[in-house]
Amino acid sequence: MSFTVLAVGDVVASAGLEFLQKRLGSLRRLTGADFVVVNGENAAGVGLTSRQARDMLDAGADVITLGNHSFQKQEVFSFLDDSSRILRPANFAPQTPGRGWGVYDSRYGPVLVMNLIGRCSMDFGPDNPFHAADKILKENKARFCLLDFHAEATSEKLAMGWYLDGRVSAVWGTHTHVQTSDAGVLPGGTGYITDLGMTGPKHSVLGVKPEQSISMFLGNPRSRYEAAPGPVKLEGAVFRLDKSSGRCLSVEALRIED
Repeated sequence: MSFTVLAVGDVVASAGLEFLQKRLGSLRRLTGADFVVVNGENAAGVGLTSRQARDMLDAGADVITLGNHSFQKQEVFSFLDDSSRILRPANFAPQTPGRGWGVYDSRYGPVLVMNLIGRCSMDFGPDNPFHAADKILKENKARFCLLDFHAEATSEKLAMGWYLDGRVSAVWGTHTHVQTSDAGVLPGGTGYITDLGMTGPKHSVLGVKPEQSISMFLGNPRSRYEAAPGPVKLEGAVFRLDKSSGRCLSVEALRIED
């Protein structure tokens, strides 16, 4: 038997959260997932509220990861400080609320989950995520090590995967909301996918009404983004890890729809 990790891509708006609540329990049983990590940074469109975080945990998430919208909703600040099960990128400034990694119990032993953010094409200057990963791994020796790397550039994500190959069990990318086709196991035994995709409106541009996104690219004045109506999808990946060594045995991208 393997230790099975289900990673779920960015939850977008109320439709994505409602779909997660409706389907995560059955999906966890279907995949045999022992541990579930959900990226929740877009549950409120941008950011998430403490209530939405609790809803995700109640739905079956073991850990919630975030990204560049971590601090969009100030009401979640105290929840970030109080709950060990929600992570913001570890390479943010140290005075920001919350934590960037945690070690969690599982039936096969401790699980280290890290959340990092990339620096390419981001409009702020976080610390170097590669150095941050080194520091966290030096301080923690868990058999199972997982990383949600929230980054824009595919090159930066791939570089991180190769940099950590053989040192962690799995690396997956979030942020771009488009699932990539490169799920697999790197030569050193690290499971990898460049982007999990998203959980939210299927007929959309990254979860947003297509006409709004088109209008922006045409050069029209911007308006507040609205989530697209219609059917919803959930995207992510299943990582099956050797329960003795922590090495990844297989990776399978997944998508379920209304």
